[in-house]
Amino acid sequence: MNPAMEDVLDAVGPRLRALRRARGITLAELSAATGVSESTLSRLESGRRRATLELLLHLSQVYDVPLDDLVGAPRAGDPRVHLKPIRRFGMTFLPLFRRPGGTQAFKMIIPAQPEPLAPTLQTHEGVERLYVLNGTLRLVVGKRELAVGADQAAEFDTSVPHWLGSAEGGATELLVLFDLRPARGVSRPAPVAGLPGAPWPAAHRRN
Repeated sequence: MNPAMEDVLDAVGPRLRALRRARGITLAELSAATGVSESTLSRLESGRRRATLELLLHLSQVYDVPLDDLVGAPRAGDPRVHLKPIRRFGMTFLPLFRRPGGTQAFKMIIPAQPEPLAPTLQTHEGVERLYVLNGTLRLVVGKRELAVGADQAAEFDTSVPHWLGSAEGGATELLVLFDLRPARGVSRPAPVAGLPGAPWPAAHRRN
């Protein structure tokens, strides 16, 4: 076996252990989900056992990550990025990257709406930063309602009731960065604020 392949296989165990811990899953829970014994999983994570394709397929399904991500295989040949869209609340989300427990980035597409929708406010832990690519976003945060146009950005605490929709009835596209919790030592942002360095002056309160 060539040294490069040895390095890839040696890194599988620590990568699997880090992924399991980041997801907050115990060996017992992982064993129940995969049907693989705790001792086998423990040896796999410690590097005392080589990963087989069958084992990796079980883990790939449980963690919902591509097999290549588990082994850290270099991606070569096809330069295309294969995004798997997620459709929720009538909107489409295209994940760009995701770190367990860390920052999540995705493109959001809000479809055209012939009639204005009544905002349905929601709350959850985290901080959301967004940048509008096309269209005009109708952003409601707490008691504030704003129109955020293309090339403008916003940042808000998602524990404040909020809602996103189309301001002008047309389709709206935006990039979103979501953090489950703010970094240590960093206070939460104001309910709505412009992102540093991003165009923001045209954002205004809707009447």
